[in-house]
Parts: sequence; structure tokens; C-alpha cells
Amino acid sequence: MRYLAIDHGSRRIGLAICDAGQTIASPLCVLDGRADVLARIAEIAKTEDVGAVVVGLPLNMDGSEGPQAAKAKAFAERLGQRLGLPVCLQDERLSSFGAAEKLEAAGLSKARRRDRLDAVAAAEILQAFLDEKEPEEGEYGAPSG
Repeated sequence: MRYLAIDHGSRRIGLAICDAGQTIASPLCVLDGRADVLARIAEIAKTEDVGAVVVGLPLNMDGSEGPQAAKAKAFAERLGQRLGLPVCLQDERLSSFGAAEKLEAAGLSKARRRDRLDAVAAAEILQAFLDEKEPEEGEYGAPSG
């Protein structure tokens, strides 16, 4: 099963996807957050044959939830209803920071880094989710009966 990850923002929404083996997360695209993003995400989820979605949950550094976390949860609920797919929340603390470091190290111009930041942050969120996820039965390293 493939996961689609979302770094939700009011102006831009970053998307990332993993391989069918659920080992590698890759940046996919950045959507304009002011357009009908639910329809666009639904289209992408169908095209990419996604089985579940991971939405970044912006927790405060102390682990508490603030207004942005409430917005992310509401978005995740609307998205789940629209897609009819499971939606998981993943702590996204420092994902944008890690993404910015990777893009800077790649030597991209400031404009190119800004254009790709949200998709790379979504990939950071998805990779953290995949790394923390328990293997399902039949997956490598999981008991198979």
C-alpha cells in the first residue's frame, strides 16, 4: 500500500508519496492552498493508487497542541470524508527545518528552495511515519504466522 503525506499550510500544501514497499518517501508536488485542494488531492490519490493518507500535525515543541494543530486535525477529517481512506496524523515538529537544511545542502537557489520546501517537508513527515510504523504481517521483519 502506498501512503500520501500532506504538509498542510494555509498558502501552500506539500505532498509526498512512498513506494509500494513503504520504505522510501519522496516529494511529489506543492499545491496552492487557496484553491479547492480537497478535489486536487483526491485526484492525485486516485492517480497514485494511494491506500491511506498521513497529515502532518504541527505540535508545539513541548508536545502540546495549538491552533495550527486544530486546523490540521479539521483538514484531516474533511480529507478522510472526501477520500474515503484512512487518515493518520504524524508529529511534524522540525520537519520544515529538516527540509530546509536538505534543500540548502543541495545548493538550490532561495527561490527553488521555497518552491520545493513544502513537498520536501511532506516527505520528512512521511519518512518519520514509515520509520515509526509497525510492520504489517507479511512485511519484511514481521511475523508471518
